[in-house]
Amino acid sequence: MSLRLVFHKPLFIPLKGEFYDAFESGDKRHEYRVAGPRWNADTCWIGRAVTLSRGYGKAKRLCGEIVSFGVSNTPCKTATWKQIYGERGPAAIIGIKVLRDNPSTQGERGE
Repeated sequence: MSLRLVFHKPLFIPLKGEFYDAFESGDKRHEYRVAGPRWNADTCWIGRAVTLSRGYGKAKRLCGEIVSFGVSNTPCKTATWKQIYGERGPAAIIGIKVLRDNPSTQGERGE
């Protein structure tokens, strides 16, 4: 039996405000993290649900789904990567499709 057939909690991805806002507006479709034990093909498989959070609070969250995954050194050469992660790499590139607002936070936002 594949482990992926067993229920898994959505992958929680906390984001800086500017990156959360870009996912919310539809301008951003990929998240970049240092590849490793948390960010790899075994944890970021296509079809897995994700929760995108503006920081660690519960007020701003989006539900989504992983639509692609890859590992590359190319993002590690950018100024933004170096500012956030320094010289660490390679990068896990997680393609995410935003599906809807997280229903558990809608009451908190007055929706």
